[in-house]
Amino acid sequence: MKKILAGIDFADDSSSVARQLIGVTVLVDGVGGRIVETEAYDRLDPASHTYGGMTPRNAAMFGPPAHAYVYRSYGIHWCLNFVCREPGHGAGVLIRAIEPLEGLDIMRERRGVDDARLLCSGPGKVCQALGVTHMHNRLALDAPPFMLLPREQEVTVQAGLRIGISKAVDTPWRFVLAGSRYLSKPMRAPAA
Repeated sequence: MKKILAGIDFADDSSSVARQLIGVTVLVDGVGGRIVETEAYDRLDPASHTYGGMTPRNAAMFGPPAHAYVYRSYGIHWCLNFVCREPGHGAGVLIRAIEPLEGLDIMRERRGVDDARLLCSGPGKVCQALGVTHMHNRLALDAPPFMLLPREQEVTVQAGLRIGISKAVDTPWRFVLAGSRYLSKPMRAPAA
């Protein structure tokens, strides 16, 4: 079952979708920018919310693909994930950072900061700047308020280690736009 959006088949595995999302523009009610950092998660991955099976909290991550999975991190920040794979599998891509391009005044008001580099440089900041909350959970990415636009140019993607996890720490499923000034943290390379 293919689910093509912005030139990406969201029925693919999460690491493939996470890599392909770098350079894609995401807008929520017209506010957003270019995705510059993602992390992939899969139900076979001990770091994933779906590793232990479906619960009321993670049910959205079990599909269908090309939908939002929004959860609260540490009881403080909302985090936005794009669901992939076939319904029932349990995989997704965390949107860790974007380069703000549209609605910067709205983002600055929501975040209370002026520096564009600080508006969306982390998954909680992305949600706050774009106005994403649990009300966006399970919404389709190909219908309002979401809009995904394909890459406007070729990009160089770097892969490295994910951030803030204690399991599967050596899995190189963090993807970033090479040279971006808008990342949540500098890139760490996998151990040699």
